[in-house]
Amino acid sequence: MTDSTVWFITGAARGMGIDLTRAALAAGHRVVATARDAAKVTDVFGDQENLLAVSLDITDERAARAATDAAVAHFGRIDVLVNNAGLFYAGFFEEISPAQMRQQMETNFFGPLTVTRAVLPVMRRQRSGQVITISSTAGIVGQEFVAAYCASKFALEGWMESIRYDLAPYGIATMIVEPGFFRTELLVEGSSTIWPELSVEDYAERTATTIEAWKGMNGKQGGDPAKLAAALVSLTDSGEAPLRWVAGADAVQTALGKANLLLEQVAAHEQLSSSLAHDA
Repeated sequence: MTDSTVWFITGAARGMGIDLTRAALAAGHRVVATARDAAKVTDVFGDQENLLAVSLDITDERAARAATDAAVAHFGRIDVLVNNAGLFYAGFFEEISPAQMRQQMETNFFGPLTVTRAVLPVMRRQRSGQVITISSTAGIVGQEFVAAYCASKFALEGWMESIRYDLAPYGIATMIVEPGFFRTELLVEGSSTIWPELSVEDYAERTATTIEAWKGMNGKQGGDPAKLAAALVSLTDSGEAPLRWVAGADAVQTALGKANLLLEQVAAHEQLSSSLAHDA
């Protein structure tokens, strides 16, 4: 990366987006900071020469193209796209309504696709760029009460891993960031976290207990989002960003556990799995 690259960050007016924007600016980069309401970005950062605040609903194709055009008109290029905006529909699968499930996928999966589709023509013309998508350990392992969220993050990871090969010939790299529990707004009720709309009697006691447990975790997460943001900018600037970056000590343990479990499961039935070819 050059000394002063142009970063395009979604969800920049709150949570991790604020820390990412602040870290990129501190590193001397120019930033296109997007949010549903650009005024909220300005409220946080004020007016800065290296900052362009742009309104963007990531699920709106026209808005994504308009934001991309505004970025190029102002800074001339886009070097790094960070798909950060998202939300969290929490609940047991049967209690999450079909509408909630679709909205979860629309925001966390199709939203990044929409923004990336708008930005990629710019990067292809440049023959350079970096697409970074903020996933989660929920994109590594499934857990109870997070079926919708995990589905969106698993989808993101498959997409990102695949487009890595699509884009490599044009000098464009991809990186998936898999944070553990960081002290962001993700668990803030009504802001990022939305509870299930439906109620199933069999789940009632577990739902009540789990909601209280999740509420109790808010503000007590061990990860420091400012440190994550600074590390992400540094890693990107190094030019050696990996396909996956597991962020946080808890995330490392989660990833190692999943890797070991997968190896165990493959080995347990390796002979059976390897015996399924047509007879010669």
